[in-house]
Amino acid sequence: MALAYLGAGMTTIVALAFLIPLGTALARDAREDALGEAARRSGVVTGALAVSADPAAIRRVVESTAGNTGNPPVVHGLSLGGNPRAAAGDVDRAIRTGTPVVAEVSGGVVRLEPVPVAGRVLVVEVFVTEAALSAGTGGTWLMLILVAIGLVVASVIVVDRLAGKAVASARGLVQAALAVGDGDLDVRIQPSGPRELAEAGYAFNRMADRLVTSRTDERELVADLSHRLRTPLTVLRLDADALDSDDTSVGSFSAAELDRRRTIRRIRQAIVTLEGEIDVLINTTRKTVAQEAAPGSCDVSEVVRDRMVFWSALAGDQNRSHRVIGAHTRIPVPVPRAELAAALDAVLGNVFRYTPQGTAFEVAVTRRDGYIAVRVDDAGPGIADPDRALRRGASDRGSTGLGLDIARRVAQQASGSVSIDRARLGGASVVMLLADPDAAPRQVSRFGLVGRLAREKDAGTRRRWSRPRASGD
Repeated sequence: MALAYLGAGMTTIVALAFLIPLGTALARDAREDALGEAARRSGVVTGALAVSADPAAIRRVVESTAGNTGNPPVVHGLSLGGNPRAAAGDVDRAIRTGTPVVAEVSGGVVRLEPVPVAGRVLVVEVFVTEAALSAGTGGTWLMLILVAIGLVVASVIVVDRLAGKAVASARGLVQAALAVGDGDLDVRIQPSGPRELAEAGYAFNRMADRLVTSRTDERELVADLSHRLRTPLTVLRLDADALDSDDTSVGSFSAAELDRRRTIRRIRQAIVTLEGEIDVLINTTRKTVAQEAAPGSCDVSEVVRDRMVFWSALAGDQNRSHRVIGAHTRIPVPVPRAELAAALDAVLGNVFRYTPQGTAFEVAVTRRDGYIAVRVDDAGPGIADPDRALRRGASDRGSTGLGLDIARRVAQQASGSVSIDRARLGGASVVMLLADPDAAPRQVSRFGLVGRLAREKDAGTRRRWSRPRASGD
């Protein structure tokens, strides 16, 4: 509501600054029109005096110029009757200056025009009422006031609508942040409102995805550590079982022997209790991880189109020409949507971060040879050391070097890889290869990038077995 008040105040100031001078100018124009009409009537009488100074003829002309005003002109210096309103000083000033004079009188103004006639100077007086001077200005001011009120009301409505969207977006972001603070990491928001709030919404969603991933990794780590504790715990239990019997109910024992057997019993009971706690810990963490990090898939074309809605807006701000190729059909990939979106944002973020404004780029999705390729090309300076750029934490541009590492990790989750080459546009070409889950099994070509990827994969799993020698028996 504060923004609506601010908009109303600003609109009122602008309207007053514009409409008051406009109304004053219109009132001045109405006054000039009235005085112009008085000059016309005075001119008729002045023309008649230039032709003849006969009082009867001048009286007829004066009566003809009265019209509907009810205030016929008055000629000072002729005995024509009438109701003169001008002061003697104003008449003398008109005679002395020889130019028309406009003087204020009760109820309006008079226009005095001197006319030389037969060696003497007559003065034609035309009275203009206040009503004639301000004719139409009342309606004009009313119209301007209504326009100002309409502008203020319209501005309040528009600002309230715009502010309502912004406030709703901000309120949704705040509520989502509070929900995350309360431990609900599944909450997501639909970015909306101004571009800054939309970017904050996308950033919030990415942050929530990262928090889910981090919590999943932490619980997975706890489960792994629990498994690691089983080995020494098993050894400890075997050693405890190898000890003497802890039965104290059969036979008679000395105090020392009784205490020793009770100690052995406590050790064995503590081991059993510890094993139970570790089992509970493993089952709990594994169950949570399975619920939160279940294998997922997404439509790579939909992810590319969705992310390009955001990046194309930023590209428009930086005058970057761009295009999307091949993202018009559904292409599933075995990668969670959030992970693929994060990888694509990381690669596109590098384009915007390390290339000058105005640099063109394109995003292409292709499908062949059992793999889906997501290619991001730019027309920038390129990457001098692609191998270094793909290493985690290594960068020669002043950053952490994690952008391409994110893309590499996502590609490896889909049994793929990331490569960097020279783009057709002249800059860097980053290609993420993702395994195609719908591809039919086929013999992989041993040549080209896909063949090299297959050979590298085989090289990591292939083992050499020595031939069994023929027995001499």
